[in-house]
Amino acid sequence: MRTVRFHEHGGPEVLRVDELPAPEPAEGEVLIDVDAVGVTLPVVRLTRGRPGVPLPHIPGGEIVGRVTRIGRGVTDRQVGERVAGLAFSGAYAETVAVPAPMMTTVPDDVDDLAALALTRAGQVALGALRAGGFGKGDSVLVTAAAGGVGHLAVQLAVALGAERVTAAVGDAAKAGFAREQGAHHVVTYDQDDWGEPVDIVLDGVGGQIQDAGLRSLAPLGRLVTFNATGGTIDTNELRMRGLSVIGFAMAHLAARRYTTYERHQQELWQLYRDGRLRPAVHEAMPLDRAADAHRLIEARANRGRIVLLPR
Repeated sequence: MRTVRFHEHGGPEVLRVDELPAPEPAEGEVLIDVDAVGVTLPVVRLTRGRPGVPLPHIPGGEIVGRVTRIGRGVTDRQVGERVAGLAFSGAYAETVAVPAPMMTTVPDDVDDLAALALTRAGQVALGALRAGGFGKGDSVLVTAAAGGVGHLAVQLAVALGAERVTAAVGDAAKAGFAREQGAHHVVTYDQDDWGEPVDIVLDGVGGQIQDAGLRSLAPLGRLVTFNATGGTIDTNELRMRGLSVIGFAMAHLAARRYTTYERHQQELWQLYRDGRLRPAVHEAMPLDRAADAHRLIEARANRGRIVLLPR
């Protein structure tokens, strides 16, 4: 099978196409013929180095495909079943073995690219909102609002009854896209005034943008950080204003709160069916263009998801 691996840490240039034998499903796993793979910022960062990652390494990510073989002990999956879910490694490949609990059945009325987006990016967006204690009538600010997670977070906040949704983006070119997602107010990072204080900030950037997000919170507000790096928190400021800062990583939800993860997935499918959630795909490209996909993500040039098509 064809796969993309990195044999050393570095930028997109370290990714290369390799031919490898197809994996065997271990106990509790299913073998998936992969039709689409999502490219995510955490995986892009992984190629630049993380302790404990063995080399060579096949990046992970969300996948959509069909079950071709079933490992011992798996009773809730069938050969030929169309599924979507998470592969923590091995996703950039034509075939991958995945723990069966990480897979969910894709409804017939959801296409591959929508299923891919809703399996991870939708889960992160919804999970981050819920981690922040979102309730109908809250006001929400989303940074990285033109990205794969951010644009869905904007749509979800609107769909679930936010009073006001502000989208923060890197430049004016992305502002129109953010408005198309339903944002009531759009700002660019270089603006001094981001508008009225909000109840919840979902931050996918970190650093100075995280600081600006904290300044945008009303008293008792909550900042949820996802896909963000850098920045420092003044705990005295949190105390004086009654603020909360929450870290959200969907992998922990999937691995440790699977009932919640599956409930969120069913909710996402229904919102898609109702036409209230419409994932945007910036580009779908063949597997051998994985390096190009990583460059787009690193440059934060995408508007919506970046997808690889192994087949």
